[in-house]
This record gives sequence, structure tokens and C-alpha cells, in this order.
Amino acid sequence: MASEITNHKCPACTGPLHFSGASGMLECDYCGSKFTVEEIEKLYAEKEAEAAENLEVNEAKKEKEKAEFAAMGIEWSDEEIKGMKVYNCPSCGAELICDSTTAATSCPYCGNPTVIPGQFSGGLKPDLVIPFKLNKDQAVAALEKYYKGKVFLPKAFKEHNHIEEIKGVYVPFWLCDGNAKGNALFSGANVRSWRDGDYDITETTYFDVMREGNIDFEKIPVDASTKMPDEHMDAIEPFDYRELKPFSTAYLPGFFADKYDVSQNDSFERISKRAENSVREELRKTVVGYSMISTKNEYYDFENKGIKYALMPVWMLSTKWKGQNFLFAMNGQTGKLVGDLPVDKGKFWGMFAAIAAPLSIVLSLVWLFM
Repeated sequence: MASEITNHKCPACTGPLHFSGASGMLECDYCGSKFTVEEIEKLYAEKEAEAAENLEVNEAKKEKEKAEFAAMGIEWSDEEIKGMKVYNCPSCGAELICDSTTAATSCPYCGNPTVIPGQFSGGLKPDLVIPFKLNKDQAVAALEKYYKGKVFLPKAFKEHNHIEEIKGVYVPFWLCDGNAKGNALFSGANVRSWRDGDYDITETTYFDVMREGNIDFEKIPVDASTKMPDEHMDAIEPFDYRELKPFSTAYLPGFFADKYDVSQNDSFERISKRAENSVREELRKTVVGYSMISTKNEYYDFENKGIKYALMPVWMLSTKWKGQNFLFAMNGQTGKLVGDLPVDKGKFWGMFAAIAAPLSIVLSLVWLFM
């Protein structure tokens, strides 16, 4: 027996609702009715609680689900089964197979958005969420703009390549408050040169420079999902924390969402390193007035003063070019987009040759006259 999930239906016509970043409300796909998050929260509070209770899976049920997979002609190992769950779509009744971190998705049969509230029950419930502000069309437009000005981008990729998949995902993040302190010993040097008769004289004076300081941090963000590439998630920052809202599943319909699978403890190294790097940079900035600077030794430490669990809006766009996958991520609040692009090697080497040829001529002339 598959576990129950829920979707948010329009109180007026029972059509599926989705959250609109433009209006900040849940809108009906059929009758156009709009409802505030508070209205839908109140209406579905009891239903979400019931769905969460139905989601508790014991070992006997896992074995039953394993048999269901086998009946569908799908063979999974015990380890794979442990990470997979079966749900019933409340709109069409189809069985959906999701991994254990999926918290919001859409039915591949009827297309209706579905929410798995049990994934966010108890200690798994996020504290905060930043709702999506930008829609899918704006994400596609941002990618097309991102292509412009890329000199080495293959023309065929830009003109004929089609996005294979685009989805809005609420990505789990840890937001950590804390204090980072550090001290560093730098070696500074000043070099002075002059000519005395037939001699060129160079004098180098060395100094030991000590710096110490600390910085208070609020909401250092690190993504808490192994599905998301860390470098992409770091690059689309910052998020505007002024738009953080208390978490509600009412923001999820129409988007995908995952619960965290990287714990606070496992994320702490990344958090502390980000804070410590900031202190390192700030201390280094204060060492001025020297022609050469190097670090002799340093010490940094980070104190965790509290951590929150939040969901952040991210548009993920993927495409394929000549058998290679290219992934792009866009901040669903600010529109900042990052990703890797293919390089037209012909253009690259052509430009290299155009620069290298006149440069080699100049060097040859210099060598000739020398």
C-alpha cells in the first residue's frame, strides 16, 4: 500500500493550486482564484497532519513496498529500496516512486503538483523559506542573456540548442550565526634601490607585522543537499534575507523540494571555512605600506552561535551538447545565474593565433636590435 501525499486544491473549483512568486499567492490553474498562504495553511493544516502520520514507514511496510516494486517489474537492491518510497497521487491515483529526500514534486501522469508534508514533520521541518520570485520564463530568458557576449561559445549551441529540463527547486540550506576570530603574523618588506657611482644598490628592510581580530556573522549559507553542486549553490549567492518567511508547505505547490541529506555536523566544516576565509581576507587588507607581503603563520577559529534550516529558491536548467551535460543554476529570487558552457576550440585557437603572431614579430624585432 503506497503512502498518502497531498496537493493543494482550489477551494472554489478543486483545481490544483501553485504558488506564484509574482503575486505572492497561491493561484488556481483553472478558475484563476487566488488565495493567501495563511488562508491555505488554515484550510490544509489538518490534512497535512494526517498525511504526515500516514508517512511513518516501519520495516514490515518497507518489505511490502519492495514486493510492489518487483510486481511493477522493477528490481532494486535492499540499499536502493531503503532510499525509495511509493506514494499515491491524490488527483489521479497513480503511484509515484520518489527517493527519501523528495518533499515536493509533480505527478508525471496528470501534472498536478504534489506535496509530501511528512518529509517536513517534527525535527525535519524547516524554520524559514524564501519564496520563488522569478518564474520559468524569466529563467529561460536569463539563460539566453547569459549566452550573449561569450566569444568562444559555439554558434550552433547558442542558436539551436534546446533546454532539456528546467525545474524550480527549493534547495535545503543551513544558515549559521557565529563568530570567527583569528590572528596572523605577516612578513612585510620594503625595497629601495639607487645608484652610487658605478654601483647599483638595493636595500631590503624586513618587518614582522601582527594582526588580530574577529567578525560576527549572521546566516552563513551552505546548501544541505548532495544532489546540488556546491560550487553552483555558492556562486548564485547572495539571497536577500529580508524576504525570509516562516516555513509553510503552502509555498511548495508548483515546485520541487528536497529535505536535507547533509547534516549540520557534516556541514560545519564548510561553514567554518567560509567564516575563517573572511577573517583571513580582512586581516590581510590591513597590512599596507609594504612592497612585499607574505604570511608566516596564522590561527583561526569559528564559534557556532545557532543554526537555522531554510529552503531557498533555485531554478535548475540542464542541456546536452555533443554528448556532454551542461548544468545551470539561477537564484529564484535575484536572478543571478551561473553555469558551464562549451568552448569553440576553432575560435579559441584562431584568436590565440591572431594575438600571438604580431606579438612574436615584435619580440623578434626586439631581439634583432638587441
